[in-house]
Amino acid sequence: MKIVVTGGAGFIGSHLVDRLLHAGNAEVVVLDNLLRGRVAHLAQHSTNSALRIVEGDIREPALLHELFAGADTIYHLAAQSNVIGAVSDLNYSFSTNVAGTVHVLQAAQQANVRRVVFTSSREVYGEVVQLPVREETPLNAKNAYGASKAAGELYARVFQTTYGLETSVLRLANVYGPRDRDRVIPLWLDAARAGRNLIVYGGTQLIDFIYIDTVVEALIRAATRPLWGPLNIGSGQGTPILALAERILALDGVDVQIDRQPAREIEVARFTANVAAMYEYLDLEPPDDPLFALEQLWALPDS
Repeated sequence: MKIVVTGGAGFIGSHLVDRLLHAGNAEVVVLDNLLRGRVAHLAQHSTNSALRIVEGDIREPALLHELFAGADTIYHLAAQSNVIGAVSDLNYSFSTNVAGTVHVLQAAQQANVRRVVFTSSREVYGEVVQLPVREETPLNAKNAYGASKAAGELYARVFQTTYGLETSVLRLANVYGPRDRDRVIPLWLDAARAGRNLIVYGGTQLIDFIYIDTVVEALIRAATRPLWGPLNIGSGQGTPILALAERILALDGVDVQIDRQPAREIEVARFTANVAAMYEYLDLEPPDDPLFALEQLWALPDS
């Protein structure tokens, strides 16, 4: 079986590739433009003949047609995946997250791929009144990143209903784990290691953190389980941002303080996922403590 992972050298994608190669029953093709992804994330598989890494871009239709030929499953993770980055470079986030996703879906349909698993985001909901957020909640993106992911979801649905391409959409909460960067947990761990204070923008945020292992398991199961509408993938618990900061301050050897700054209005302040459908359709239960891996990450300077 052939599986293609777009964005497979990135944070989530590389952990997914680890699992797929460990299973040992598929040829795995990674497509990544390496703007955020790193080949080093896959270095442990350098002698595995089942892995092929292609440096390229999902905005290249001819390349997609070549790579998707004979594939059973496409995991589409390639994206401008940073809220601030998506706003600061709107053209790139649109051409990658929207047009690039259309290219992926079109190439998959033309190659008779069985299923595309698309990673969306909790950002599609925007700022909501009622928590936890159910999948039926209307989409009301607050920023360009959320809008681009919402557009990708709509195109996935169109390709399923119009062209018969199976698509599974996972709306990820705030994923954390080894290899992540430029998001709050790795930024704060790096700051604490360097003796810098933890900068808190605002301080009223409520965030649903989910560890990478649960997300990878969700991706694996979403490729074969019966189709359902978009699924929230999260812990189902909201962690106050100041509680996260206090957890990091309590780590062994940390000697920094909290530095509160004005809130950044572009960011969604409060989100907790309703994960009842994740339980029901993926038989997946997150850990009781969403932040259970903080100590492990603190012990990994290159995490």
